[in-house]
This record gives sequence, structure tokens and C-alpha cells, in this order.
Amino acid sequence: MNNQETSLSQDSNNIRSNPVIKGLISKMPKSVSDSFSDEQLTHLMTAIGSRSWGKHSIDQRGTFKIPFYRWRYYYVLLLGRNHRDLSRNEKKISLISATIFSTIFLTFSALLGLLVIYLLKSAIGIDLFPGFSLGIWDWFKG
Repeated sequence: MNNQETSLSQDSNNIRSNPVIKGLISKMPKSVSDSFSDEQLTHLMTAIGSRSWGKHSIDQRGTFKIPFYRWRYYYVLLLGRNHRDLSRNEKKISLISATIFSTIFLTFSALLGLLVIYLLKSAIGIDLFPGFSLGIWDWFKG
């Protein structure tokens, strides 16, 4: 008997008293829930209990009702690190997004750096082109 069979036989003694299985069975008709063997329930428990998506750094859930409307609505906001492998399309989108973000960040940083250098040059009084000004120093002083 291997380890999996041993754990299945040990778990089968108490499987119907497990809260997860009780909750699952309570949502089924009695004839359906009675048709499951202990081994099947153990495998269901393993499948349900191994949810890696159950832990998030932000897990906000709630319901709200719109006034004068008969239904309630729910919302779920989950945020956390992605632990699953990306598909080919997701990798492509991730690469494009990272490239766009990097380009925007580098462009903004370069423009900000040029602005700081221009303001420092103007503050010191260096005039590279006599009689020509972008007007940024006058705007900054005023």
C-alpha cells in the first residue's frame, strides 16, 4: 500500500464529518450525497482544499444593494502575486507591457533630468545661445 492509499484510508474514517465536505454535501440532494464513496469524498476534499488561489495580500469581498432595485450585488477584489505559469499570450502581453512601461519611465526620467539640468544652467547664468531662451526659467522664477 503506498502513501496515498494509506492517507486515503486514514482520512476516510472522518471524511463525512469534515466541515468542507459537510458544506459540500449540504448543498446536494440526499440521494446524490449518499452516492459518493468515502474515497471519492476524500479526492473531492483534496481538490477543493488545494486551492492555491485562496491566499491573497488583498482579499476584499462584499455585497451591496442598489436602492429601489430588488437584487443585491456582490464584488470581489483580489490582489496578490501570480504564482501560476503564464500562457504564451500572457507572456507576450507581459513583455509588451513591461516594454511600454519601461519606455514611458525612461522617457519621463530623461525629460525630468533635462529640465533639472536646464534650470540649474539657467540659475547659474550660463547662456548657451545668446538671445534665445525657452522661457522655462522665467516661468519657474515667476
